Amino acid sequence: MLDLGFVSAILAEKSFEEVIEFASINQFKCVEIMCWPLGKAERRYAGVTHINVDKLDDSKASEIKSILEKNSVYISGLGYYPNPLDADNGQAEVYIEHIKKVICSAAKLGIPVVNTFVGRDPVLSVEDNLKKFADVWPGIIKVAEENNIKVGIENCPMLFTRDEWPGGKNLATTPVIWREMFKIIPSPSFGLNYDPSHLVWQQMDEVKPIYDFSEKLFHIHLKDVKVYPDKLNDVGTMAYPLDYHSPKIPGFGDVDWRGFFSALTSVKYRGPVCIEVEDKAFEGSEDDIKSAILTSRNYLKQFLG
Repeated sequence: MLDLGFVSAILAEKSFEEVIEFASINQFKCVEIMCWPLGKAERRYAGVTHINVDKLDDSKASEIKSILEKNSVYISGLGYYPNPLDADNGQAEVYIEHIKKVICSAAKLGIPVVNTFVGRDPVLSVEDNLKKFADVWPGIIKVAEENNIKVGIENCPMLFTRDEWPGGKNLATTPVIWREMFKIIPSPSFGLNYDPSHLVWQQMDEVKPIYDFSEKLFHIHLKDVKVYPDKLNDVGTMAYPLDYHSPKIPGFGDVDWRGFFSALTSVKYRGPVCIEVEDKAFEGSEDDIKSAILTSRNYLKQFLG
């Protein structure tokens, strides 16, 4: 019913084949594979390239498919998370063109979903960013429609550091904004890569949107978050969000996982649910990283059978 996987970004130093073999050995059905362009990472968990879409010829595609078949693992989606609404139009265009390459590569590999961010100019209002969105994103989704690919937008605000202040670098943060986006682009190829943790630290209900946007759930991220009330009381919600919360592995934070999986099954979601590890407590060594993935798996098994 639900296929458990993980996001490959946490195994940044491993090759594609090593990532898939790890998934197979440890009883995962799928992996979301990162497809950043080669080069310097611009932030933590970015810049990971397990499939280089700039060099994906027929021979490489065949090799990837062979590795997947040998290990009985599938790719849940291709992931690339830049800021296509960047204030620098030239830089935004670079991001947009790479998203399109990832979409075409997904079609070449027979992968149905590409996951990314809508992006945002952090100094502009929501209304002005929606205008930019209306200019930029129909062209991207047109490429997705032509290739029969669904684009899942993750709902992370990307509002953690000074350079992302004050509005963050991803517009798609709340249900009211999702509704506006889906009005502007009412396409069956445009939906959500839903992560419950980001609603929790925004003091929102992380379960209700599953019911409200059930037809737009293309992919699911499983990440937890711990909100510290004493810190929140001290700094308030207008502070940098990391001043009062921390990303955690599933089961170590405040997400209502029982309600979450109850909702997913109630709306008859069928497909990948992928562990995303961004928990600094599990970054000390390669063993810690693997422990984070496997501890998450063990906790989540109670909801997956």
